[in-house]
Amino acid sequence: MSEWRELFNGVNLDGWEDFKNPHLWSVEDGTIVGVAELKKMSNLSADAQFGDFELSLEYNADPKVNSGVFVRVSDLANEVHTGLEIQILDSYDTETPDKHDSGALYDMIAPKVNAVRPAGEWNVYRIVCQGPLLTIDLNGQRTVDANLDDFHTVGLNPDGTKNKFKHAWKTMPRRGHIGLQTHPGIGKISGVKIRFRNIRVREL
Repeated sequence: MSEWRELFNGVNLDGWEDFKNPHLWSVEDGTIVGVAELKKMSNLSADAQFGDFELSLEYNADPKVNSGVFVRVSDLANEVHTGLEIQILDSYDTETPDKHDSGALYDMIAPKVNAVRPAGEWNVYRIVCQGPLLTIDLNGQRTVDANLDDFHTVGLNPDGTKNKFKHAWKTMPRRGHIGLQTHPGIGKISGVKIRFRNIRVREL
């Protein structure tokens, strides 16, 4: 296991790039800030690529934020279908979270528990990818245990529900970029912000 590596220097976006809408990202008070804008979804992607790794980061979301953390993105021109998204959503009051709420492996596995804090509070994600296995911890609680080898059919989850993806995740590359998403907010609103800090990774 390697030493921890800081992916964000707290000063600028060196080592990161958004190929679609870079104007949506800035650095404020030592945090990466993404702002929602109508009809503009984009990812700020780390230049480096990782295969088996542990990722730790903190995020703070405004009310009605819709965002996410991407891992193993193999095509930066199509991150939605070539990267795995760990969802960030204003879903604190959700009694039974689904595949689109915070802590979910987006559109694939619903979180076991609703571990997200109220909007405006800092949350901690720990994401581990090792071979076909992916685990998600949100604020110290395990929300997802996934085996990507179980996703062997295009558009279908192991539990029989459908997903939107154009590839079977069993067949996808197991190395790629880490990304941070900004997306129109819940109800398709602009202006709400997502903040990230203390982004670090270590290879396994």
